[in-house]
Amino acid sequence: MTIRTTFPSGSDACAAWLTLPESAGPHPVVVLVHGGGATHAMMLAQYEQAFANAGLAVLAFDFRHLGESGGEPRQLVDQRRYAQDVDAALDFARSRSEIDADRMALWGTSFGASHVLAAAARQQNLRAAVVQCPVFSGRAVVSRAGLRHLLRLTIPVASDLVRAALRLPRRYVPLVGRPGELAFVNQPGALEGWQSVMPAGYDFDNRITAASGLDMLFYNAASAAPRVRCPLLVCACDQENLIDPAIAGRVAATAPRATLEHYDADHFTVYHPPIVEKILADQIDFLTTHLR
Repeated sequence: MTIRTTFPSGSDACAAWLTLPESAGPHPVVVLVHGGGATHAMMLAQYEQAFANAGLAVLAFDFRHLGESGGEPRQLVDQRRYAQDVDAALDFARSRSEIDADRMALWGTSFGASHVLAAAARQQNLRAAVVQCPVFSGRAVVSRAGLRHLLRLTIPVASDLVRAALRLPRRYVPLVGRPGELAFVNQPGALEGWQSVMPAGYDFDNRITAASGLDMLFYNAASAAPRVRCPLLVCACDQENLIDPAIAGRVAATAPRATLEHYDADHFTVYHPPIVEKILADQIDFLTTHLR
């Protein structure tokens, strides 16, 4: 059973989906954190159902400014606000009678892995955390496209900063594009990969405020790894095509209670069969062990 609801964060509300197992509660819970610029509609349902079938409650949500959540301007990516949203989601889960507040875990995919790692360093009462195809450094993604790509983003970013200061309509750039196109992410296969996780007919808002790119560029969640005290499962893709896969290994090596698992997948095939069945089985085994 999935309950469509909301919870407050800052001065806005986050759209949320609470999926409960069929058994009687209170249940351990996993809070799902989606990737950069993504929304609940983009492949989170398969994780909700799989975890609920394993006896875990699941809370998923859209970050503010994205998807069905509130917040203006639209398509703003702000790491400080997103940290507030993750903390607010955990507080909301704790407030529900169906949830056992002593058995909580975080799960993050792609850039959501950064938010999970940072939150796990802040939240000392988590039982576990899981990340898959993790993007722990925005700079590492953009730098793969080269210096020329970074320089092309300079004018849109500066323009958007001025517009934000003057409270004018924001300047936008595409979030993802093909190689050579002006987009925050333009690695080979990235656009097709994003499209592969969208449901049929989904109207994806493929843009972010240009200054969001600057915010993401200087966000390095990997530095929080030594402060993560709960068990951490790092599901790394050996064919990772958005970021150097060695970064995931370094995070796992510095987090005190981390387990590193490797998968023969790239950043997007990890969401699809046959890899998704394997990764879900490993994640369920890890989560049920630590949320028992």
